[in-house]
Amino acid sequence: MAKLKKGFICQECSYVSVKWMGRCPSCGSWNTIVEEIINKRGVIEASLEAIPLARLKEEGELRIKTGMEVLDSALGGGLLKGQVILIAGEPGIGKSTLLLQVADKFKGPVLYVSGEESGLQIASRAKRIGVLSSDIFLLTETNFENIENNIYSLNPSLVVIDSIQTIFTSELDSSAGSVSQVRECTFKLVKICKEKGIPAFIVGQVTKEGLVAGPKILEHIVDTVLYFEGERYNFYRVLKVVKNRFGTTGEIAMFKMTDRGMEEIKNPSQFLVSEERKKPGSIVFPYTEGSKPLLLEIQALVIPALYTTPQRKTQGYDINRLALILAVLEKEAKLFTRDLDVFVNVAGGIQVKEPAVDLPVLLAIASSKKDISIPERVVAFGEVGLSGEVRPVHLGDVRIKEATKYGYKTVIAPKGAEIDIDGAEVITVSHVSEAVDIIAGMS
Repeated sequence: MAKLKKGFICQECSYVSVKWMGRCPSCGSWNTIVEEIINKRGVIEASLEAIPLARLKEEGELRIKTGMEVLDSALGGGLLKGQVILIAGEPGIGKSTLLLQVADKFKGPVLYVSGEESGLQIASRAKRIGVLSSDIFLLTETNFENIENNIYSLNPSLVVIDSIQTIFTSELDSSAGSVSQVRECTFKLVKICKEKGIPAFIVGQVTKEGLVAGPKILEHIVDTVLYFEGERYNFYRVLKVVKNRFGTTGEIAMFKMTDRGMEEIKNPSQFLVSEERKKPGSIVFPYTEGSKPLLLEIQALVIPALYTTPQRKTQGYDINRLALILAVLEKEAKLFTRDLDVFVNVAGGIQVKEPAVDLPVLLAIASSKKDISIPERVVAFGEVGLSGEVRPVHLGDVRIKEATKYGYKTVIAPKGAEIDIDGAEVITVSHVSEAVDIIAGMS
């Protein structure tokens, strides 16, 4: 057996050094370089014989249902054989609860591996949320070799690993959760799943920045990456697809946390805008990063500054983008907020990153600043440039159709979004000053 080579690896970015250093020269992190065994294996072995592409296409169309309609829809219709899915989220967000419910509804034996909780803890949660399936086999183990033996002996229809940072292989000397351990255990698991055609869910811990803990290669190894988002003390949870080799990215599945576990929300737009009221600083935005739109309420609050330096706070919206929007409002629409506190919130705890939310945020701020109410049945979308121009965004027709589906009659959209839809009045704008004048005339 070849002698294993040792090196110094950064626990943040996987940078490899021949000697120890206090600061990683790649990512700049301090005290993250640890001595570990460098395993030169890292490529998943291919199948021994070539397979006709036509046959693979036919097999690829066969989807395995998870038992949760909204999850299947977000994944592109269900799971595929051998598909490995990484699900990440903050502690207490509901990852283990959701996967326990998926295991309960899944057809066939499910191997649920827990390295964080005892069997009694999981049994107590299962009883509370009504998980009664006799096909769930619980294994409280952190050694990968023992997990591998159980997979081969049980031959399950689904494997759940909770979490990958707690699993270690005896082939490496480093501790569980290190870069080499996470990488090696994931490689081994993916290889087994591909060979036996078993789909698997892997729970991944996240850092304080909200990124998956461990090496970045972890996200490259797996087939699908899901982020579980939402405020810990809020009812709503959003499962967002950020990578999917077998479907589109940007798709979302929405759940409501109850005392009986995760409850599917099949019509999220109705939930998120059901409590909308006619008030200053509020407007509805048709959001879409995947193929299905979702109506969100954008809220803004502008008040006199409480301190010498005005506050800029956001929830669900990029605070750096807010600074650009305020600068454009001041220069192009003559709305000054330099001595005012500005707060922006996306209702429901959803993180919105697409540029189409710029115009709704700008209009919500203008509405609060002018203390005028935007009518309830008005939606807006569009990207805002630094010179005040309102730029077109993708899926404009889909957004408008979703808005009219829920009774929204007026749509403020960029030029080029003139769509003739029964019952909808599409008002197109090319500059932010036009949009601000429009909402001022509606009050």
